[in-house]
Amino acid sequence: MATANPEEMMKALSASMKERTGKTLPEWLQAVKESKIDPLDQKAVRSWLKMQHQVPQNSQWAIADAAASAAGWQRPSNEAYTDGQYEGEKAALRPIFDKLRALAEDCGSDVLMEGRSGYTPFVHKRQFMAVQAASKSKITLGLRFKEAPHSDLLEKGKAPGQCTHRIFFTNPAQVNQEVRQLIAAAYEQN
Repeated sequence: MATANPEEMMKALSASMKERTGKTLPEWLQAVKESKIDPLDQKAVRSWLKMQHQVPQNSQWAIADAAASAAGWQRPSNEAYTDGQYEGEKAALRPIFDKLRALAEDCGSDVLMEGRSGYTPFVHKRQFMAVQAASKSKITLGLRFKEAPHSDLLEKGKAPGQCTHRIFFTNPAQVNQEVRQLIAAAYEQN
Protein backbone atom coordinates (compact mmCIF):
# COMPACT_ATOMS: atom_id res chain seq x y z
CA MET A 1 0.00 0.00 0.00
CA ALA A 2 1.43 3.38 -0.98
CA THR A 3 1.84 6.09 1.61
CA ALA A 4 -0.59 8.95 1.03
CA ASN A 5 0.81 12.45 0.61
CA PRO A 6 -0.20 15.07 3.21
CA GLU A 7 -3.06 16.40 1.07
CA GLU A 8 -4.53 12.90 0.55
CA MET A 9 -4.21 12.10 4.27
CA MET A 10 -5.89 15.41 5.17
CA LYS A 11 -8.77 14.72 2.79
CA ALA A 12 -9.32 11.24 4.27
CA LEU A 13 -9.14 12.51 7.86
CA SER A 14 -11.51 15.40 7.10
CA ALA A 15 -14.07 13.05 5.56
CA SER A 16 -14.30 10.97 8.74
CA MET A 17 -13.66 13.74 11.30
CA LYS A 18 -17.19 13.93 12.73
CA GLU A 19 -17.34 10.16 13.14
CA ARG A 20 -14.02 10.06 15.01
CA THR A 21 -14.26 13.27 17.05
CA GLY A 22 -17.90 14.31 17.23
CA LYS A 23 -17.32 17.49 15.19
CA THR A 24 -16.68 18.31 11.56
CA LEU A 25 -13.42 19.96 10.54
CA PRO A 26 -15.11 23.39 10.11
CA GLU A 27 -16.56 23.02 13.62
CA TRP A 28 -13.09 22.26 15.00
CA LEU A 29 -11.61 25.24 13.15
CA GLN A 30 -14.20 27.46 14.80
CA ALA A 31 -13.41 25.91 18.20
CA VAL A 32 -9.69 26.61 17.71
CA LYS A 33 -10.50 30.21 16.76
CA GLU A 34 -12.69 30.66 19.85
CA SER A 35 -10.01 29.13 22.10
CA LYS A 36 -7.71 32.12 21.45
CA ILE A 37 -4.77 29.73 20.86
CA ASP A 38 -2.45 30.98 18.13
CA PRO A 39 -3.44 28.76 15.16
CA LEU A 40 0.12 29.04 13.81
CA ASP A 41 1.40 27.27 16.95
CA GLN A 42 0.42 23.81 15.79
CA LYS A 43 2.00 22.13 18.82
CA ALA A 44 -0.16 24.23 21.17
CA VAL A 45 -3.28 23.47 19.13
CA ARG A 46 -2.53 19.71 19.19
CA SER A 47 -1.90 19.83 22.94
CA TRP A 48 -5.18 21.69 23.53
CA LEU A 49 -7.09 19.18 21.39
CA LYS A 50 -5.56 16.28 23.29
CA MET A 51 -5.84 17.65 26.82
CA GLN A 52 -9.17 19.48 26.60
CA HIS A 53 -11.04 17.34 24.08
CA GLN A 54 -9.30 13.91 23.97
CA VAL A 55 -9.05 14.15 20.17
CA PRO A 56 -7.15 11.18 18.64
CA GLN A 57 -3.59 11.90 17.48
CA ASN A 58 -4.12 11.83 13.70
CA SER A 59 -7.13 14.08 14.05
CA GLN A 60 -5.09 16.48 16.22
CA TRP A 61 -2.55 16.82 13.44
CA ALA A 62 -5.22 17.31 10.77
CA ILE A 63 -7.06 19.98 12.76
CA ALA A 64 -3.85 21.82 13.69
CA ASP A 65 -2.67 21.72 10.07
CA ALA A 66 -6.02 23.04 8.80
CA ALA A 67 -6.14 25.79 11.46
CA ALA A 68 -2.61 26.94 10.58
CA SER A 69 -3.40 26.85 6.85
CA ALA A 70 -6.54 28.91 7.44
CA ALA A 71 -4.34 31.46 9.26
CA GLY A 72 -1.99 31.75 6.27
CA TRP A 73 0.62 29.07 6.96
CA GLN A 74 1.92 27.26 3.89
CA ARG A 75 3.36 23.77 4.06
CA PRO A 76 7.07 23.77 3.16
CA SER A 77 8.23 21.70 0.19
CA ASN A 78 9.92 18.37 0.88
CA GLU A 79 13.27 20.00 0.07
CA ALA A 80 12.56 22.89 2.44
CA TYR A 81 11.73 20.48 5.27
CA THR A 82 15.03 18.68 4.67
CA ASP A 83 17.03 21.89 4.35
CA GLY A 84 15.63 23.00 7.69
CA GLN A 85 16.92 19.85 9.38
CA TYR A 86 20.50 20.54 8.29
CA GLU A 87 20.94 24.20 9.21
CA GLY A 88 22.99 25.81 11.94
CA GLU A 89 24.78 23.38 14.23
CA LYS A 90 23.54 20.39 12.20
CA ALA A 91 24.84 21.70 8.85
CA ALA A 92 27.95 19.49 9.06
CA LEU A 93 25.67 16.42 8.88
CA ARG A 94 24.32 17.31 5.41
CA PRO A 95 26.99 15.31 3.49
CA ILE A 96 25.96 12.14 5.39
CA PHE A 97 22.30 12.78 4.58
CA ASP A 98 23.13 13.43 0.91
CA LYS A 99 24.98 10.11 0.62
CA LEU A 100 22.12 8.20 2.27
CA ARG A 101 19.58 9.96 0.05
CA ALA A 102 21.56 9.02 -3.07
CA LEU A 103 21.61 5.36 -2.00
CA ALA A 104 17.85 5.40 -1.41
CA GLU A 105 17.14 7.03 -4.76
CA ASP A 106 19.46 4.55 -6.52
CA CYS A 107 17.11 1.75 -5.43
CA GLY A 108 14.48 2.70 -8.01
CA SER A 109 12.83 5.50 -9.93
CA ASP A 110 9.73 5.12 -7.73
CA VAL A 111 11.47 6.23 -4.51
CA LEU A 112 9.78 9.29 -3.05
CA MET A 113 11.38 11.53 -0.43
CA GLU A 114 8.71 13.01 1.82
CA GLY A 115 8.85 16.09 4.00
CA ARG A 116 8.64 16.07 7.77
CA SER A 117 9.98 18.58 10.24
CA GLY A 118 11.91 16.09 12.39
CA TYR A 119 13.11 13.44 9.94
CA THR A 120 13.04 12.58 6.24
CA PRO A 121 11.16 9.44 5.16
CA PHE A 122 11.76 7.59 1.89
CA VAL A 123 8.92 5.58 0.40
CA HIS A 124 8.75 2.79 -2.19
CA LYS A 125 5.33 1.14 -1.83
CA ARG A 126 5.52 2.08 1.84
CA GLN A 127 8.16 3.75 3.97
CA PHE A 128 11.36 1.71 3.87
CA MET A 129 13.86 4.24 5.20
CA ALA A 130 14.01 7.39 7.31
CA VAL A 131 16.92 9.70 8.10
CA GLN A 132 17.08 11.93 11.17
CA ALA A 133 19.65 14.45 12.35
CA ALA A 134 19.54 13.03 15.88
CA SER A 135 22.01 15.52 17.35
CA LYS A 136 24.53 18.06 16.08
CA SER A 137 27.06 15.25 15.57
CA LYS A 138 24.99 12.15 14.70
CA ILE A 139 22.54 10.97 12.05
CA THR A 140 20.21 8.04 12.59
CA LEU A 141 19.24 5.91 9.59
CA GLY A 142 16.07 3.95 10.19
CA LEU A 143 15.35 0.92 8.00
CA ARG A 144 12.15 -1.09 7.87
CA PHE A 145 12.52 -4.85 7.45
CA LYS A 146 10.13 -7.78 7.43
CA GLU A 147 13.19 -9.95 7.97
CA ALA A 148 16.36 -8.08 8.80
CA PRO A 149 19.55 -9.27 7.13
CA HIS A 150 22.41 -10.15 9.47
CA SER A 151 24.64 -7.14 9.98
CA ASP A 152 26.69 -5.92 12.90
CA LEU A 153 25.70 -2.39 11.84
CA LEU A 154 22.00 -2.90 12.62
CA GLU A 155 20.45 -2.16 15.99
CA LYS A 156 16.78 -2.80 16.72
CA GLY A 157 14.83 0.42 17.03
CA LYS A 158 11.43 2.00 16.41
CA ALA A 159 12.49 5.48 15.35
CA PRO A 160 12.87 7.45 13.17
CA GLY A 161 9.76 6.89 11.14
CA GLN A 162 8.49 3.36 10.75
CA CYS A 163 11.85 1.65 11.12
CA THR A 164 12.52 -1.69 12.74
CA HIS A 165 16.31 -1.22 12.81
CA ARG A 166 18.77 1.66 13.01
CA ILE A 167 22.31 2.60 12.11
CA PHE A 168 24.12 5.66 13.48
CA PHE A 169 26.57 7.83 11.51
CA THR A 170 28.99 10.54 12.54
CA ASN A 171 30.82 11.01 9.21
CA PRO A 172 30.18 10.35 5.50
CA ALA A 173 32.91 7.70 5.26
CA GLN A 174 30.70 5.36 7.31
CA VAL A 175 28.20 5.22 4.43
CA ASN A 176 29.70 2.18 2.69
CA GLN A 177 28.81 -0.82 0.51
CA GLU A 178 27.24 -2.70 3.42
CA VAL A 179 24.94 0.28 4.11
CA ARG A 180 24.05 0.34 0.39
CA GLN A 181 23.08 -3.35 0.58
CA LEU A 182 20.98 -2.85 3.72
CA ILE A 183 19.10 0.07 2.17
CA ALA A 184 18.48 -2.01 -0.97
CA ALA A 185 17.17 -4.90 1.15
CA ALA A 186 14.77 -2.58 2.99
CA TYR A 187 13.57 -1.20 -0.35
CA GLU A 188 12.94 -4.71 -1.70
CA GLN A 189 11.03 -5.80 1.42
CA ASN A 190 8.68 -2.81 1.30
